[in-house]
Amino acid sequence: MRLRILTPLSARVTLVVTLVAGLSACKPAPPPVAPTVEQRLQGTAPAPHLVASFTGLGATFVGPQSAISDSGVVPLSLRNPSDNSLAVGPDHIIQTVNTRTAIFTKAGGRFDSTGKVLYGPVNNNNFFRGFGGPCEEYNNGDTVVRYDQLAQRWLVVMPIFRRLQRRENEPPAPKAGDGAVMSTPGNADQPGPATPLFIPDAPTAEQLAAEAEARALARERRRNEPAPDGSFAMCYAVSATSDPMGEWYRYEFVRPLFPDYPRPAVWPDGWYVPTSTGDTVIEKHACVAERDRMLRGEPAREMCVIVSDAGFLNNADLDGAQSPPPAAPNPVFATAGSQLNGVLGGSAIHAWNFFVDWTDAEPGSERWSDVGQTRLERLPDIAVEPYAFLCGGQLTRCVPQPGTDERLDSQGDKLMARVVYRRIGGQESVVAAHSVAVDYDGSINVDPAPKYGDGGFNEAPGGGVRWYEFRIVQQERTSSEEAVGEADRVPVLYQQGTYAPGTGTYRWMPSPAMDKIGNIGIGYSWGTAETFVGQRFAARTPSDTLGRLSAAETVLVNGSAAQEGTLRWEDYTQTAVDPTYDCTIWYVGDFVESAGSSYSTKIGAFRMQGC
Repeated sequence: MRLRILTPLSARVTLVVTLVAGLSACKPAPPPVAPTVEQRLQGTAPAPHLVASFTGLGATFVGPQSAISDSGVVPLSLRNPSDNSLAVGPDHIIQTVNTRTAIFTKAGGRFDSTGKVLYGPVNNNNFFRGFGGPCEEYNNGDTVVRYDQLAQRWLVVMPIFRRLQRRENEPPAPKAGDGAVMSTPGNADQPGPATPLFIPDAPTAEQLAAEAEARALARERRRNEPAPDGSFAMCYAVSATSDPMGEWYRYEFVRPLFPDYPRPAVWPDGWYVPTSTGDTVIEKHACVAERDRMLRGEPAREMCVIVSDAGFLNNADLDGAQSPPPAAPNPVFATAGSQLNGVLGGSAIHAWNFFVDWTDAEPGSERWSDVGQTRLERLPDIAVEPYAFLCGGQLTRCVPQPGTDERLDSQGDKLMARVVYRRIGGQESVVAAHSVAVDYDGSINVDPAPKYGDGGFNEAPGGGVRWYEFRIVQQERTSSEEAVGEADRVPVLYQQGTYAPGTGTYRWMPSPAMDKIGNIGIGYSWGTAETFVGQRFAARTPSDTLGRLSAAETVLVNGSAAQEGTLRWEDYTQTAVDPTYDCTIWYVGDFVESAGSSYSTKIGAFRMQGC
């Protein structure tokens, strides 16, 4: 079926009642009833101001570590998808794409311009040079970078996707229902002393050729040897100061399950890193690393919980300098539906609270491995307007491009990076977004879509950005709610919208953020069958009609060519809030330059009205 609201645009509001039982009169009242808006026209308020932009890592990137041959700069060899990640500090910007890293200047206290390349392109595992083990040996994609504004430090998280040789203390694979499990440290001496960031010379074309030959020989050797049957790993690099060009601490933790699609989130009591254990199983791994000790460069722990029958998890990632209330659990969210089971949409957002208990103990003591009361507690589902996954989910061909039959993937089955938390006084907001199918007129399309892996694509004639603002409220526990346990902080729906202006347009892979006064900004990919894919940004102010992005759309970059040879597009874009004034929202996404051999990326900084 298709849902259409046929009243005039100003009245296209559906009231969605979110039931929160047992609220105490002495505790904060829930937010007002949340309207749903199908937004089919752009806003008319002034567009977000693009205060800075530059081209980041990609096909035409040139930096201090670019390879040089007799004929000039050697084009950067890139893996697809880009797996874009971005973090912004007081004076620097760090970007990663799949297996490459670069560090740029940010105008302000130390530098007079933005976007000058200080470092890169280098392999992501360069952060682990001299650390030993798989973190140093293997260069991996899905590397994610964060700037922890509370601590003024940088965090780089890199998964190891290949099985390693079995260890003497090889841990068993955890199972759903086992509760929290302490991870095994991968390096007995970690983290060791803070180590200066290794700054390599630019390689020559001959060195690149020799490295490529060595990799080919290593692949051939692995084909002729028994495949390892040990665990995977997760690698953490933590800057010792706010300067990413300075020293870093490094950690490795053993992961018995495949650590795909990590989504690091900053919270006062830990760095939370959920992952997926594979594309053919409905199982997620919710982990948390001991932030306080890692910031001090001390031996530290990681704990994990297995979640079955759940979508891709996103922990709330803190923006701003105001912390949540003391001991507040970290909220976790996922879309409903199950692509592997052919359930290609839903009418709810799933939610959990992640409680962590770092039992005070010294390394090596009996209590050091005690997980205490660490647990992930399921909360009542949050009712939202029905939605269908754009393209029917992930790894399906759907989004058209001009001049080619190659269609692009939308990753439509999941909440995208980042799910952001912002506290403004007593208000605690969480903003999330995902890609949904829409009809020709921009109304929500909940028709069935092809199942995962069938080779087809969703016939929906457009894609839109579904976004939510939840508010955290206190909920009284009653005898009928014993299953909720101590989880008395619950997210309730404050507002939601589907942003889909224009006929036959696709807006997808969104990444949201909220600035210090409550403006919401969302960046996303944009394209049509006649227009090459580019990147755009839309926004709203706290005084706007609920559910509407009132500001006109800002174009960050227009594409100049189609991506061919692969359906994978980005896998995700990313926002980051500038810590200097807490008003500027940075965003990164892909585009293809004219006659480009691969993707390029554009990094932009946006400031909204009133901030």
